[in-house]
Amino acid sequence: MDQLIPVVNKLQDVFSAIGKQTLDLPQITVVGSQSAGKSSVLETIVGRDFLPRGSGICTRRPLVLQLYCTGSGETATEEQHDTNGEEWGEFLHLPGQKFYDFSEIRAEIERETERLSGKNKGISNKSINLKIFSPYVLNLTLVDLPGITKVPTGDQPEDVEQQILSMCLEFISNPNAIILAVSAANQDLVNSEGIKLARSVDPDGLRTIGVLTKVDIMDHGTDCTDVLNNQVIPLRRGYIAVVNRSQKDIMENLPIRTGLVKESKFFQTHPKYRNMLAKCGTANLARTLNQMLMHHIRDCLPEIKARINKMLHDVSFKLASLGESLDDQGTSAKSAALLKIVAHFANNFSNKVDGKGSS
Repeated sequence: MDQLIPVVNKLQDVFSAIGKQTLDLPQITVVGSQSAGKSSVLETIVGRDFLPRGSGICTRRPLVLQLYCTGSGETATEEQHDTNGEEWGEFLHLPGQKFYDFSEIRAEIERETERLSGKNKGISNKSINLKIFSPYVLNLTLVDLPGITKVPTGDQPEDVEQQILSMCLEFISNPNAIILAVSAANQDLVNSEGIKLARSVDPDGLRTIGVLTKVDIMDHGTDCTDVLNNQVIPLRRGYIAVVNRSQKDIMENLPIRTGLVKESKFFQTHPKYRNMLAKCGTANLARTLNQMLMHHIRDCLPEIKARINKMLHDVSFKLASLGESLDDQGTSAKSAALLKIVAHFANNFSNKVDGKGSS
């Protein structure tokens, strides 16, 4: 079971390399409004700062994030992490190059984004594929999508909202995709852009899981226990509440793993949430997503295998129709084959010029 996610990740790499997606591969797609805290949730799952930050749209291309667990490090101390826990990232477009400095990963994401999308906050549906290897993560495949925005800023196109919605729909319409709908707990859930978008393709909530951020800054005397108990907008896979670092924590460079300790303390000491800890915290979210994705892949595996076998059969048939390979043939045989191809092309070209069509 543990190897199911890495196997699908390899398939994802293959289809990304050839430039087209012909299989609906199981993956977790992350959607939500621009201010819902999607990027913070992903960074907290990884335990590292590596995503672009700033005003406006920061995620301007889909980021396919593949996490690989390199050992058992969940209980390691910060000191053990610094000395023993080797973590690095690799980009599909830079094969063989390892990034041990996570600030360089952020810089490369920004460079690769600007390469296709420019510097004017434009967006592109061409994905960036990033692998992160760490003993502190669980095997996961997540697709971070641009946050939904309503009003264009700067020199963004007037239809930027529609562009983002179309891109998100392209990914979440995959019937094998699990939708991670991120919403801010301090806003009314019925106004959540993430939930609204998820329900447009998954009206019964069968493959949607909700994440509630900003739980710690809800109005005094309020909580989100009714949402966590699936009583507001029911989802088959339910909701999980998380607490990310505040803007002040980020500006003061508070380590994410220190933030995880604060998150755990918040839920354990809260009078309402301490009675429902299984639905709270980033650690529970990561474990839930890992198990959910593995079981989802297992259920989809027969269909994927059948599709791949059909593709192999079709490719083999096309290869056979091209004749035998010339790799093992002598120079004279290769020259004869090349001459035959050139003669055939010349004959077709001549017929076209004479208006006779191609033979």
